Amino acid sequence: MPDNILNSIFIQAQKNKGHIPIKGTINGSPYKQTLLKYSGVWRLYINTTMLKNSPKRIGEIIKISVILDTESREVPMLIEFEEALKLNKDANLIFEKLSISRKSEIIRHLARLKTKESLEKNILRAINFLNGKGSFLGRQNHKN
Repeated sequence: MPDNILNSIFIQAQKNKGHIPIKGTINGSPYKQTLLKYSGVWRLYINTTMLKNSPKRIGEIIKISVILDTESREVPMLIEFEEALKLNKDANLIFEKLSISRKSEIIRHLARLKTKESLEKNILRAINFLNGKGSFLGRQNHKN
């Protein structure tokens, strides 16, 4: 990404470290993404959500716009999960000790589920995982 565009985004975001939420268009289609620094270089990863068949399009020239995305991306905790945590104090204590990104990962996963049955099953799996039983989101027993 050109330095002048990066610097403009840094000024708007009031930071030049960590993840920076952005939005824009690729070939006229809107996208939302996050800028991040990896191996000393700021990167904008283009995925199939942003550009159809992107892995097969390496080397293609695209028209891209980018601006800082100031909209909140926070996903609220589902009432069902909040109630399950209230009923299981041990799991709630562990959940509160998790990093913000790990908490967000669990909350986002549960929020994306489409059926009541799937939600109930995954809330139970999350509570069990927090209590050190079983796996959840590709992770084995949670360690305190």
